[in-house]
Order: sequence, then C-alpha cells, then structure tokens
Amino acid sequence: MEAHTGDRLLTHGRTVGQHDRVAEIVEVLGDGGTPPYRVRFEDGHEHLIAPGPDSIVQHTAGRDPEA
Repeated sequence: MEAHTGDRLLTHGRTVGQHDRVAEIVEVLGDGGTPPYRVRFEDGHEHLIAPGPDSIVQHTAGRDPEA
C-alpha cells in the first residue's frame, strides 16, 4: 500500500450494518508512502493508523505520479 498526503483512505465496514469510513491522509510516516498514516476523519478527529486488507487508498486527482 502506498499513499501520499492528501489521498483518501477508505476502510470498509467489517460487519453487517457498519458503514465504510473515509479519512484524508494528512501525514505519511512510513518510508516510500507506506503506513503508518496520520488521518483526519470527517468529524475532524485525527488518528494514527496502519490500515489492513479492508482498506484502500484513493489517490487524489492532479497529483504527479512521479513525485
């Protein structure tokens, strides 16, 4: 998994009735875009997370892939 600041992290709900969660990646703490990430959720709280297989990175449009 590789992410950059400004990308979105989508974590799928793990049980029936649990909604997906979306957070903005505000800081990448691993080497080369790897976890852990500091993320900001829609309600404004921040959390340090090492996402599992139930998460995907949604890259922001307009970011230079060579950067």
